[in-house]
Amino acid sequence: MSPTSPANPGCPTRRLTTAQALVAFLARQYTERDGRRQRLISATWGIFGHGNVAGIGQALVEAGGGRSGDGRNGGAGSGGAAHRMPYLQGRNEQAMVHAAVGYARQSGRLSAHAVTTSIGPGATNLVTGAALATINRLPVLLLPGDTFATRPADPVLQQLEVEYAGDVSVNDCLRPVSRYFDRITRPEALIPAALQAMRVLADPAGTGAVTLALPQDVQAEAYDWPEEFFAERDWHVRRPAPDTHELEAAVRAVRSARRPLIVAGGGIRHSAAEETLAAFTAATRIPVASTQAGKGALRHDHPADVGGIGHTGTATADELARTADLVIGIGTRFSDFTTASGTLFANPAVRFLHLNITGFDAHKLAALPLVADARAGLEALTAALAGRGYRVDPAYETEYTGAKEAWEERVEASFATPDPTARPTQTQVLGLLDALATEDDILINAAGSLPGDLHKLWRTRSRDQYHVEYGYSCMGYEIPAAIGVLLADGARTGPDRPRRPVWALVGDGTYLMNPTEIVTAVQENLPLKLLILQNHGYASIGGLSESVGAEGFGTAYRHRDADGGFTGPPLPVDLAANAASLGLRVLRATTVDDLRTALAEARDAGGPTCVYVETETPDTVSGPPPAQAWWDVPVAETASRPAAVKAREEYDRQVAARRRHL
Repeated sequence: MSPTSPANPGCPTRRLTTAQALVAFLARQYTERDGRRQRLISATWGIFGHGNVAGIGQALVEAGGGRSGDGRNGGAGSGGAAHRMPYLQGRNEQAMVHAAVGYARQSGRLSAHAVTTSIGPGATNLVTGAALATINRLPVLLLPGDTFATRPADPVLQQLEVEYAGDVSVNDCLRPVSRYFDRITRPEALIPAALQAMRVLADPAGTGAVTLALPQDVQAEAYDWPEEFFAERDWHVRRPAPDTHELEAAVRAVRSARRPLIVAGGGIRHSAAEETLAAFTAATRIPVASTQAGKGALRHDHPADVGGIGHTGTATADELARTADLVIGIGTRFSDFTTASGTLFANPAVRFLHLNITGFDAHKLAALPLVADARAGLEALTAALAGRGYRVDPAYETEYTGAKEAWEERVEASFATPDPTARPTQTQVLGLLDALATEDDILINAAGSLPGDLHKLWRTRSRDQYHVEYGYSCMGYEIPAAIGVLLADGARTGPDRPRRPVWALVGDGTYLMNPTEIVTAVQENLPLKLLILQNHGYASIGGLSESVGAEGFGTAYRHRDADGGFTGPPLPVDLAANAASLGLRVLRATTVDDLRTALAEARDAGGPTCVYVETETPDTVSGPPPAQAWWDVPVAETASRPAAVKAREEYDRQVAARRRHL
């Protein structure tokens, strides 16, 4: 007969270590939305050190930690194959979080991964990934090891000593970038902390990084856990409907608008509200611009889609924004790239209506708030307007569809490749990929000059094709995130169906930041398609540096010159050889024709493959369209160099147009 719990008399218990109990608990957590049920934590990434190897590491062995299981019954507390906890081996702690975030985004935030690390540098390496997850409202569970709770020796290896606070460790760096944080200093403290962690991960309004810091001695300590703790739990992902008063105010605002514009954000994707948005635009004919996270809310060829908005947006969307009298934000944070640092929405009469699941975001820009799930809110707004005969003036519809056609001509010009034997420009690379891609392809990018070109030019064909992380714009995100996306796609398609083509697009600067997870893709035999664009430096910041009077300083990858600057020959770095040394099959392309062939070959490849191309610097004719709206990067107020003086004059002119929407 099983012992019973002192806390719950009559409840059977199971004796496990804290780490074993946590893994067994996580394997039994599920989310449910719209009748669909899936594991909340479907796998655990880990790099082991002395702070977690004997705790979480051993618990994962007990729980059948191989990705497909090891053929046994799953070990202590696992309850068989259904409750195994698959293990994924990473090479860098930050990259493991990025992979988990890519997985969560592709899974619609309904399923996530955990990440375990040792103490010390393994734990602090989580901070960047945690910030990215929380800023982008994407769930990930972080399980860093921590220093001894019992303090048998003080300090222990890698312990941060703080003279004024004995309970502080390096894991406290994770507090400001986590939506929930707890340190488990006693085994029994895990029970409420684990439940709170699941609540936050499954909360569509409050999700992000969740951290449970695990002292290494507590991980290995045994406790009699109540069996109730290991019961399967379903965490319902709610779809809150709008308040009737807010809904009526929203209806009045829409009906009075003559030049309304929708700004579609990532909340549409998280809510799976794309079809509902399409129905709303069909009824009202209101044009839809998109943020980086919202691109794909409508297909590129939808009549109402006017492309990206803001500093990296299209001329069509930005001109509509300047004259809009009502801006309807849906699931967006209205970042400075979207608002052009407060200069874009220039109509003196402009007002804002913001449909968002969080009140914090819904009230930005002094908006009329419509606090609700994006799909539920759009359904309610569509129904409320249906009987009142609202539709934009046909002249307005003709205006924006004509502007959209004109912009498409600029896209075609940027993608054109008149000389197939020439070295391609970056936009020509995107054009060749655009010609090859179907709605199955997924593009992943995060930083550098590519996000701007993609936001303006890419023709998105499906709701999840465009995967550009721009909340944190983190260099090094792309390769691990692509692995996460491939894992999520494989979980949906099953072993007998080919995975969708997943492209990680990186420049040389991003590649050098974080190429380590190439090894993971090779180990898992995932058909990653890595596209490396070599332009010998930080192209995006190089251009920005020139525009703000910093003269491109420190942005080129070149040998030093005689004066100590960086204007010598390009560095003899062979990124293709590096990628090959990590296990990728590499296809080198030197011309437009070479690249067209290499991209097609890589797309059909069944294993991890890299396409490497050196890009040509475009001229003003063949390059991408310039920025259609401003972005505030303050310029030196006093300077002796002419470039900075001139840049400051332009800055003062632009900043004068900024306004606060009150």
